[in-house]
Amino acid sequence: MGYAVKEIFFTLQGEGVHSGRPAVFLRMSGCNLWNGREADRATGAGSCSLWCDTDFLGTDGTGGGKFADAATLADAVASHWPGDGRRFVVCTGGEPLLQLDTPLVQALHERGFEIAVETNGTQLAPPGIDWICMSPKAGAELKLTRGNELKLIFPQEGLDPASLETLAFDHFLLQPLDGPAQAENTQWALTYCMQHPRWRLSLQTHKLVGIR
Repeated sequence: MGYAVKEIFFTLQGEGVHSGRPAVFLRMSGCNLWNGREADRATGAGSCSLWCDTDFLGTDGTGGGKFADAATLADAVASHWPGDGRRFVVCTGGEPLLQLDTPLVQALHERGFEIAVETNGTQLAPPGIDWICMSPKAGAELKLTRGNELKLIFPQEGLDPASLETLAFDHFLLQPLDGPAQAENTQWALTYCMQHPRWRLSLQTHKLVGIR
């Protein structure tokens, strides 16, 4: 199958358990909860359409485009890795599991990459992914129930963190919702983590230090 990619770039992972780790970001185009068009924010299938700040529409970003096969896309990802060290790719979106499949997982592994995915949890993951980070969204039905990292944007009306604690994840993180109320949301998240120590605080460090 072909792949539609918004952008490919090298940076430091800014969020979650792997925060600070060098990574190639492979941002896949498209999402099943919102089409990415401003005019349709209010009609998205999940609450995230109201506050999502990621451009995943189209294939016109840096390194983006349409790739005919897994080998070609994996080569493009590898071209962004600058040198030595353990290769790490973060497959994100939009919703990357609409496109990330077994051939692409195999091709990335063949080029020495450890593979992480950032998903909304509404799609099943192909086998072989090394790190699954799920960020559930209020109003969206979950199909993924296990993985490595559950990162909840907080607060979300209609999505209580306690309702997710039965899922089989190794790490549970709260990440304050960005926007005009960010300071207040950060305090809420901090307080919740202090009162419920199963949860850890995740900050968007890439925004704090001014990188992508």
